[in-house]
Formats: sequence, structure tokens, C-alpha cells
Amino acid sequence: MLYDEGGTGRSILLLHGLMGSACTWRRQVPWLRQHGHVHSYDAPGHRRPPPADPTTEAFVADLERHAERLGPSIVVGHSMGSLHGLCLASKRPDLVSGLVVEDIAPDFRGRTADDWAAMIRQWPQPFADEDAVREFFGDVAGQYFLDSFERRDGGWYLHGDISTFEAISQEWGTRAFWDEWDSVRCPSLLIEGEFGITPPGQMAEMHARNPMSTHVRVSGAAHLVHDEQPQVYRRAVEEFLGRLQ
Repeated sequence: MLYDEGGTGRSILLLHGLMGSACTWRRQVPWLRQHGHVHSYDAPGHRRPPPADPTTEAFVADLERHAERLGPSIVVGHSMGSLHGLCLASKRPDLVSGLVVEDIAPDFRGRTADDWAAMIRQWPQPFADEDAVREFFGDVAGQYFLDSFERRDGGWYLHGDISTFEAISQEWGTRAFWDEWDSVRCPSLLIEGEFGITPPGQMAEMHARNPMSTHVRVSGAAHLVHDEQPQVYRRAVEEFLGRLQ
């Protein structure tokens, strides 16, 4: 499920967030091509079948199999993709030469996805057309979902099963990934939205615990930093990529 997005030189691998897809990176791909050979990736359960047991380990094992085809890569993740990227860097440091972590943290223990999943089940699917999606979610999140939703007879539908998305998120509320983060040894860029989903102070702690990391907190941004503040995001990532040369 790798997609060759073009470019030359070092490998850059893009990992989308929960309920996203490889296509959610399409606004970043053109400028990222200037910095390497870009591939995007659809995680299991997103436009393809989920793993039998949707644990983080299962997702990382699938990612590992695909990353082995590319060799050492700069892994650029968002949300769920960032978590899987840092776990891959912990498990297979030979495959991750640099890591971008956008708005995720190692420890969501105590949180549940119950209300979130119930809300999704109330979405008015199918959405009749693109305008209906944007009206419901707003321009930024609406485009994020349009990049991933499936267009079928009758309108636009989720591109995966709600129960799978719920199971992925519920697991995060039962465990922590500090050990994995503490074992990451590659240069890392931590991008935090001011109004994102990360628990207060955790990305700052990630930075404090890893001397090879850089922490950027983006004022006014929520969870989709790369789309909400694209110029700020691009500047931070390009500066990071420049330091890796």
C-alpha cells in the first residue's frame, strides 16, 4: 500500500492519521518532492482491510514490511501515523533516519473513545455531495475527509469501519508508549497544535527526554496543523530536513 509520489534522493515516507489516508498529504507532496523521493502509505483499516487484532503492534508490523522496501527513510507522520512512526523508529532504527511527529503523545491513559465513536455513528451518511461534507465539517476538516471518503452511488461514505477506528483509539487510552519514545535515537521534530489533542505538557516532556528532538508549538492550530497552518508547518519541516542533509 505504498504510493510513489515522485522526487529523487533520500526516502521520505508519509504516514496519515486516524480516519485519514495517503491522499490527505496531497497538498504537502509537491514541496516535499524537493527534499527527497516521497512515498505515501495507507494504513490497514483505511481503504483496505484492518488487521485481525487492531493493536498498535499489528499496525507497526504492517508498516515495517512496507518500509523495508524503501530502506532508511525520513518518516513524516500525523497523529496515529506519528505514533506508528515513533514505534517503528524504536523497533527498527535502521529504517528511520529522521522522524516528524505531529500532534500525538505517548500517553493517553484514562481517555476513552466512547463519546467520539458515538458522535461518528450519528454522522449523516452518506453525505450527498462535496458541499455537504464541507458544510458539516468546515473547510479544513471537510477537505481532509473528502481526500479519504469513498464516493459511491448515493454520496460520500467513510472509507473504513467505525468499529475499527474506535478500537484503534480505545487502545490508546489503556497504555503508554514512553518506553518506545525513550528508545528513539534519530533526529526528531515535534509539532504541536495549540488546540490539538495532545495532553498538556506531554510534547514538551518528549522534547526534554530526547536531546535529538526539536519542539515547535503552533499558535492557533488544532489537530490538523499541516492543513490549518500550512506555511508554518512547511517552514518547520523544511528547516528540519535541511539539518538532516
